Amino acid sequence: MADFPSKVTTETSSPNSQQGGNSLRGLTANVTTMIDISFIRSIPAILMIAEIILGLLHWALIAGTLYTAVPAYGWVMFVAVTLWILTTILFLMILFSVQQKLTAVPWCLTVMLYNATATVLYLTAFLTNAASVHPFSHNYYYGHFAAAAFFGALVTVAYGVSAFFSYLDWRGDGGNAATNTVPT
Repeated sequence: MADFPSKVTTETSSPNSQQGGNSLRGLTANVTTMIDISFIRSIPAILMIAEIILGLLHWALIAGTLYTAVPAYGWVMFVAVTLWILTTILFLMILFSVQQKLTAVPWCLTVMLYNATATVLYLTAFLTNAASVHPFSHNYYYGHFAAAAFFGALVTVAYGVSAFFSYLDWRGDGGNAATNTVPT
């Protein structure tokens, strides 16, 4: 036992490393530098947040009913849930500046096409929802379907406004092929 050191240290890492109690501070510093704070305050971000919240209300109102009784609500639910998931993913990608890492994707054009497609799809889903409310007029779920039609209209308008602003962003970003081919 004479070879056993008199002072034993149980520390497994150096005190200057980021692994111990400082790891949370280091993680939050990295996350806050990755978030695009200016995007959150922009009109497109506010519209995307509105699309996410209103879209969630739209499909949640329908999902809480017996929507399988009318086959048209299958289309409404498909559009509402799919676009809600895709909009949430797109919002997080832009928020965390993924577009700066994926430079091969023309983001202005992609977002514009997404919003235009979402507008058309949500318009069809809203019209289907509004036209299918009448069979439930003397039912407990009538209010759910009517409110869902209202929120579907709001989401359609939000996607339309987003498509307009993303079109303006695309035009202002030099997305016009004629202006890109003119030598300067």
